[in-house]
Amino acid sequence: MNIVATRAAEGLPRRSFTVAEIRRMVEAGIIAEDENFELIEGELVPMSPKGNQHEVVKAALLTIFARNIPDELRLAVETSLYLDERTFVEPDLCLYPKRLLPEDVKGSDVILAIEVAASSIAYDRGLKARIYARHGVGELWVVDAASRETWVHREPAPDGQWGSIERIAAGAPLAPAALPDIFVRMADLD
Repeated sequence: MNIVATRAAEGLPRRSFTVAEIRRMVEAGIIAEDENFELIEGELVPMSPKGNQHEVVKAALLTIFARNIPDELRLAVETSLYLDERTFVEPDLCLYPKRLLPEDVKGSDVILAIEVAASSIAYDRGLKARIYARHGVGELWVVDAASRETWVHREPAPDGQWGSIERIAAGAPLAPAALPDIFVRMADLD
């Protein structure tokens, strides 16, 4: 499907959508189920197609976490996180308590969200990271698919800031704060 994206004129009002309206548009066939986008504060944001390195990193991380997470956690892949009535995001991977249904997961339930980025690195480290912080996601990793460097965000605040952001080299060991026994070296992923 060929989707045309435009850029609104700065300073002009825009029509804001809710999650409920987007769901109804998908049900009505106005928006195709396979369209790749997020709803960011009421605005539809198209997501770029994923490249080879993105998929390699995501698949390797999926394997590591699937083999090692505790039974009480769910590992979700590209699931929609409904953060409020005007925002949903789709992290590449996220961990949250298994007792919750996907549509019931709130930001504060998410133990770890992982975004693997290529062309979207500035967006993922900027606006999207602030949104995750505002909604209380426990920890966010933004992985550069090409260099394998990872920005680890911890200590979210309601104002969208993170108390700690650390840049981790590709060859350095990395573990989620809540799951310190699960180590990964991004440079080793293949």
